[in-house]
Amino acid sequence: MTELLDLDEGLDPLGDLDSGDSQTATKNRAKVGSARPSSLLYTYGPGSTMDLPSFTIMPAGLDTWEKIWARRGSVPTVPAPRLLDAVKVHLGPQVSELRPFPWAPKPTSHSKEGDDLGVPARVFPQWLRCTNCDMLAPLTRYAYRNTNPYRPDQARFEHEKCPGRKGKISRKPMPAVPARYLLACPDGHLDEFPYDWWVHEGAPCTEAIIPSLAMHDQALGKGASATIECRACGLKRPMNQAQGEAGAAKIPRCRGRHPHLGLFDKDGCPNATKLMLLGASNLWFPATLSIIVMPETTAKTHETMAVELLKVVGQKRVEKYGNNLEKWREYLDEEESPLFDLPDDELAAAIAHLLEPPPSEEELAEQRRNFDPVSLLVPEWNFLQRDPLGKLHKADEQSGLVLSPPDGGVHPDLISRHVTRVMAIDKLRKVNAVLGFTRIDEMERANDIGQRLVRLTRSGHPTWTVATEDRGEGIYLQLDEEEVATWEAKIEVTDLWEAHRAAHERNFNARFSDTSKEVGPETRFRPARYWLMHTLAHVLIREMAMYAGYSAASLSERIYAWKENKEENRPAAAGLLIVTTASDSDGTLGGLVQLSSRNRFERVVHRALERALRCSSDPVCAHRTPKEPEEFLHGAACHTCAMASETSCERANRFLDRRLLVDLPGSVGLGFFN
Repeated sequence: MTELLDLDEGLDPLGDLDSGDSQTATKNRAKVGSARPSSLLYTYGPGSTMDLPSFTIMPAGLDTWEKIWARRGSVPTVPAPRLLDAVKVHLGPQVSELRPFPWAPKPTSHSKEGDDLGVPARVFPQWLRCTNCDMLAPLTRYAYRNTNPYRPDQARFEHEKCPGRKGKISRKPMPAVPARYLLACPDGHLDEFPYDWWVHEGAPCTEAIIPSLAMHDQALGKGASATIECRACGLKRPMNQAQGEAGAAKIPRCRGRHPHLGLFDKDGCPNATKLMLLGASNLWFPATLSIIVMPETTAKTHETMAVELLKVVGQKRVEKYGNNLEKWREYLDEEESPLFDLPDDELAAAIAHLLEPPPSEEELAEQRRNFDPVSLLVPEWNFLQRDPLGKLHKADEQSGLVLSPPDGGVHPDLISRHVTRVMAIDKLRKVNAVLGFTRIDEMERANDIGQRLVRLTRSGHPTWTVATEDRGEGIYLQLDEEEVATWEAKIEVTDLWEAHRAAHERNFNARFSDTSKEVGPETRFRPARYWLMHTLAHVLIREMAMYAGYSAASLSERIYAWKENKEENRPAAAGLLIVTTASDSDGTLGGLVQLSSRNRFERVVHRALERALRCSSDPVCAHRTPKEPEEFLHGAACHTCAMASETSCERANRFLDRRLLVDLPGSVGLGFFN
């Protein structure tokens, strides 16, 4: 572990609320904005930048969140043992629980309940530009205003006694906005741009020790259009000189800064930096895992039960009691712990897990390398092979899963299209956990994810991580495996498939991070059955949005499509689950489940496939095939016919082709539903 240089003075965003001086608390309120849990998970998590109306903030690391939870007597947790086990593979066995975001609902709009909860954040970047006089300076040169308890959107930094561009002092303070240039490196470090160093080309100013700077922003064209000026010595330098490969040699190397943790790596960072604009799409990529909570097998919960045992008895008693089951029973009975009711075999398995030596760093690294995200989907697929016992069959209390078969069974027309299984998921619970984040390259493009995954705590060994809990409904569809396997074998020897494979290799080699060249492109390519199920899910989402009462953006997919793996005892799969969930309510309204009835679902599938036959961009769309040097990862698919919104698609609209779904002109015989 790299030694860290701690520059944090202790972030406590609610410190003003504890102040004995009520006037101080009134003039410097802690709350500056709000966001939905899903946004905080996928868009504005720790280490990202979040634009507020007047400045930009960065949610802080989990160490600071402990100060928020300390204000409450107990900390809530999100129960999801199978997901917790997967999180431990990436973050280590010390992770003992999943926690929700620190938030509580208010009974009334003016209620103060929950004011002591919130996500801690730092102002970042801390260099601001006055919109009236162009002064470029740290936020300490500006006055902070946040006085209305019900209007956190009015929080702002202001330049008092602003002289303006013509030297006439303004009677009222002028607003300041963030200076939008940053430096990032592939290892996830992020730093402010060194404007003083830049304008003086690495030398000190000849006229002042701390010179006054200005940023003149032309707002013309693309990229870095601003010019930095030193008002003391008169030097000027445009920001566009820092762009591109030529500009990379002119900017300083990485200092190893983690602003969300308030620290630098003590030994710095050997990487070159890259000029980034505030708000760039590649500034922050979340690394998350998610599951649909379904009944857990006992084997999957031994590790979780071991964690609960350790909390109850403590490490010293674990060493004292050893394998003595009677001593364990006696103590659990005295503490009136619910673990006392565990069967002997399950309690013994949990104790055995506690007594095992902790895995070494090498073993943990090997677990991360061998981790396959499909392993989270397999238990869901296996459970969905069971038939519900009847309408509104409740799977178990813990998962809250409720399933129903379609009224009257699967429609004959669907059976003729090789659809063998349809189920309504009346209620489901989806849990999403945060692992960390990456910069410049998203998580799936990094093989050395253990090194490049930016930690959420200073130590790098968190004891918990953040999770969101969504509730909703869905529809499950499964295709006949024998028919899919026959079709897949035919497709994977065609020229079209070879063109897709070659395009994927070109795309992979062109976009892959320099830190991860060892990964083979074939490891990220998806089999033909995935293309089939993925394209089918997209056309169904588009069609269902017309009937279900939900927008297409509120529907999302979960694809179960992989070939048989005998080594891991994993059967082949060809199914999909279309769901709609909400993170801030008890569920959804049932419009999606209503479409699962025999006649309605047959009509939805029929019309979706019928619409897939035509696109207003045909024949261009229908014949789109990647050729050298093209590297796009789709075929006959565009935003008119098959692509979905970012919130709906799990693969960013990659691996789509209508020709694999239905027969299009010029490709007769390729479609599964021919």
